[in-house]
Amino acid sequence: MTTIGLIRHGSTLWNKEGRIQGHTDNPLDEEGLRQAAAIAERLRGEEWDYLYSSDLLRAVQTAEVISERLGIPVTGLVPGIREMNGGLIEGTTEEERVERWGSGWKSIDMELESDESGQERGSRAIEDIAARHPGNKILVVSHGAILRSTLRRLVPGLDVTVLLKNTSITHVVKDGNGWTCALYNCVSHIDAERS
Repeated sequence: MTTIGLIRHGSTLWNKEGRIQGHTDNPLDEEGLRQAAAIAERLRGEEWDYLYSSDLLRAVQTAEVISERLGIPVTGLVPGIREMNGGLIEGTTEEERVERWGSGWKSIDMELESDESGQERGSRAIEDIAARHPGNKILVVSHGAILRSTLRRLVPGLDVTVLLKNTSITHVVKDGNGWTCALYNCVSHIDAERS
C-alpha cells in the first residue's frame, strides 16, 4: 500500500487578490509561510518517507518549510504537478476579465489548459512517484487546480467540487485495486492555529 499526501501550497498575494496564478512564479506571502509552518508542525507527528514539490516557487517554499521541520530532504521537483496553465487570464481578477473581455469571457478561447490535459499530466506524475516508492508514504506539494484534476482521474467519482484550501492535505492510497481517497482538503492544522 502506497500513501500520498497531496498538499496545496501556502497563500500568496495573488490568492488574496483573486488573481489567476497558473504558471506565474509567485512567492508565498507572510500568511503562506505561517500556513506552511502549521502543516509542517502537523506532519511532524506522522511518519513520511519522501517529499516532492511542483517546480513553482510557492510550492517549493512550502515544501522547504516542511522539509526543514520533518528532516526529510525534497526528493525532487516535478514539472508534471505544476499548476494548470492559465493562458490569457493569468494575473487577472474576475472584475478585470469582465472589463477586458465582457461578461461572456468564459465562452472565449483564453488558451487555458484543459481539464483533460491536467488530469493526464497530474495523474501520470503521481503514478510515476508512486511507482518509484511502492509501499512508502510520500508528500507532494502542488496547486489547487492541478490537484483537483489529478484526483478526478485517480479517484473517479470523488467529489472535488470544494476548492482545496491553502496548505490543505488530501490522502490518496494505492493498493492492488487502484486509488482511494482517505482524507480530502483537511486544514485542521490551520483551524487549530486560529483557536
